[in-house]
Amino acid sequence: MTTATVLIADDDQGIRTVLTQALGRAGYNVRTTGNAATLWRWVSDGDGDLVITDVVMPDENGLDLIPRIRKVRPDLRIIVMSAQNTLLTAVKAAERGAFEYLPKPFDLAELVAVVSRALSTKSSAQAPTNGTEERLPIVGRSAAMQDIYRTVARLMNTDLTAMITGESGTGKELVARALHDFGRRRSGPFVAVNMAAIPRELIESELFGHEKGSFTGALTRATGRFEQAEGGTLFLDEIGDMPPEAQTRLLRVLQDGQYTTVGGRTPIKANVRIVSATHRDLTQLIKMGGFREDLYYRLNVVPIRLPPLRQRSEDIPELIAHFLAQSSAEGLPHKALDSAAIDRLKTHRWPGNVRELENLMKRLVALYAEPVIGVDVVEMELASASAPPSAGDDIRSDNLSGTIERHLQDYFDGHNGALPPRGLYDRVLRELERPLISLTLSATRGNQVKAADILGLNRNTLRKKIKDLDINIIRGPK
Repeated sequence: MTTATVLIADDDQGIRTVLTQALGRAGYNVRTTGNAATLWRWVSDGDGDLVITDVVMPDENGLDLIPRIRKVRPDLRIIVMSAQNTLLTAVKAAERGAFEYLPKPFDLAELVAVVSRALSTKSSAQAPTNGTEERLPIVGRSAAMQDIYRTVARLMNTDLTAMITGESGTGKELVARALHDFGRRRSGPFVAVNMAAIPRELIESELFGHEKGSFTGALTRATGRFEQAEGGTLFLDEIGDMPPEAQTRLLRVLQDGQYTTVGGRTPIKANVRIVSATHRDLTQLIKMGGFREDLYYRLNVVPIRLPPLRQRSEDIPELIAHFLAQSSAEGLPHKALDSAAIDRLKTHRWPGNVRELENLMKRLVALYAEPVIGVDVVEMELASASAPPSAGDDIRSDNLSGTIERHLQDYFDGHNGALPPRGLYDRVLRELERPLISLTLSATRGNQVKAADILGLNRNTLRKKIKDLDINIIRGPK
C-alpha cells in the first residue's frame, strides 16, 4: 500500500516543522512550503493526497486557493487552519469546500485524526455556495466558541434539526440566526417564536394557523408561523414551555412532514428547517412528565450547547470592543475601557451572561462623559446592578434566578472549601418542588386536575409527586 503524501502550506516555519514531525510519526510523507504559489504548482502537477493550508500567507489567501484546487482536483481533500478564529472563517472554509477547519492553536492529536479521517473517507465534491456577507453575528475566539463555529459550518448544507441549550443571555437566538444566515435556506424567511411568551391555549393556533370559526373569536382565517416560515427556518425558543397538545402536533409534523391548521382538514406540506432552544433541562422535564421523550429526540438531532460567559472570560475583551463599536455605529459617543476595567469585568460572574455585558456597555456609553472609562466606574455599576431589591421591588421574575443562586451558594460556602455531600441535585429539586406543588394545590383548593394543568404535569405524575414529597392537601369547600 502506497503511503499518502500530505502537502502543507504555512508561512510559519515552526508550524511546518511540528506538523512534519507529527505526521511523519503517523506514517505519512510530508512536503511543506511557506507560500501558496508552490502549493498550487504541486497540486497542478498532480502531487499529494491531502492539502493542509493556512489562511494568511504572503502571496495569496489560502481560502481563495481552495476553489481553484477543487476545480482541477475535486477529489483532493483540503484542511484549513487559521489564527483568524471567527465564525466567518469557519463558514468561508466550508463554503469553499474544505473538508475541515482547525483553529490555531490546534491539538496535534486531533489534527492527525482529521488527516486520517479525510484520507479514509470518499470525497463528495460539491460546488461552493455563494459568498457570505462580511459580518460576525457571534463574537469570541475561545475554544468553546470554536466548537460552535465548526458545528455551524458543518450544518450549512443540511436541514437537520438542531437544539441550542444554554443559560438565559448566552445568545441562543444569535446561533439560530447564524444557522439560517449561513445555511442553504438563507434566501427564505427566519421566523422566531417564543413559547413562553404566548398563552398556552393559543400556541397551536400561533404555530399552525386556524380556520375561520374554528374557535370563539376566530373571525377570519389566520396563517401560522409554519406557513410564514415557508422555505426558511422556524426558530422555536423556550421549547420546554410548549404545552403537551402542541408537542403532539409538532411531533406529527416532524414525523410526517405536514400539518393541518386548527379547525382545518387539508394537510399542508411543511417546508421549513426547525431549530429549537431552551435554558431548561429537558431530560429532567421528561422525567417529570412535562416533555415528550420522542419529541426531544426528534428536535435534538444536533445538540449545540452554549457556554455561560463565566466559562469563556477570555472572550470578554473582544465582546466589549464589539458592543462599544456597535454603540458608536448607532450614533452614540465613542468610548473605551481602560485595562483595569477590562480585567475587572473578566472576573465578574455574569449571571445574565452576554446580554448582561451588552446592557452594561450601553449603560456606560450613555451615562458617562469620559472617553476612557475606568475601573472605579465599572465597580460602581456592577455593585448597583447586583444590589438586593428593596421591599417594594418585584422579585418574582428576573430576580428569581439570582435568589436561587444565592441560596445554592450556601451549600458550597458551608463546607470549609470541601465539596457538598452527594445527592445535591435531588435534594435541591425536592426543596423547589415541594413548595411549588403545595402553593399550586393551595391556589386550586386541592383540585389536582387544575393543579396538574397549571404545572404542565400529567395528573398521575402529580399524584406520585404528592405522595413522594408527603404533601398535605388542604381541600377547599365543595
